[in-house]
Amino acid sequence: MSDQRIATAPGAAPAGQLPVSPNNPCPFLRALVANGYVGGHVVPLSQLSEMIGLASGETGSAQKGVRRKAWMVAVIANGLGPLRVFKSATSGAVLDELRNGPLDKHGGGSRILDAEANVHEDQIERLASFGRDCKDPAGGIEIGLTAKEIEAFMADNIKRDGDAARWYFPILMKGEWPVLLKILGKGEGEARYLSVAEVRTLFVEKRLPERITARLPKPAAGR
Repeated sequence: MSDQRIATAPGAAPAGQLPVSPNNPCPFLRALVANGYVGGHVVPLSQLSEMIGLASGETGSAQKGVRRKAWMVAVIANGLGPLRVFKSATSGAVLDELRNGPLDKHGGGSRILDAEANVHEDQIERLASFGRDCKDPAGGIEIGLTAKEIEAFMADNIKRDGDAARWYFPILMKGEWPVLLKILGKGEGEARYLSVAEVRTLFVEKRLPERITARLPKPAAGR
């Protein structure tokens, strides 16, 4: 596979989108920032967890659980020190300073997005190689990964990292691809899958599917 990279000039952004710092390595958060749902710097944890909860499509106590888990992850995203955690809890997460934080695997994992925010097409192709034909609930067939295939993909990522992998990488991964499956997935139960085409759109175009954005409040004017 060729190492094709897709990137925009520093500070540039596609029409209708806002620029996103390369120091924000989370594709879901990058899409929220690019489309004005949250700011690109300091975001209160209550707002961040609300957006993730709404995007999940869950309601009632289930949504509260999603928000609680999102809050717990975000509060340590910029650092594990007591003062940093306190500042995150009271002021918010600093999205353009997530790079090199506790959740950054420093090149481990999928390698779809590098430290300069370049998207590597060959790594999206590698992701697709773990998938299979899935039935879209709206009709048609597309390549996707169910929870089982995502587990195999993440295990191979660890294997590929070799000695560079840390003991906590599998824990961090549980908060990445399985969460994307929960939020962006199509279908129900064991048949629920993550569309590779939508993953590509998320990484390359920083866009969420319309069925997800329909759950979110309209972006703030001028953000």
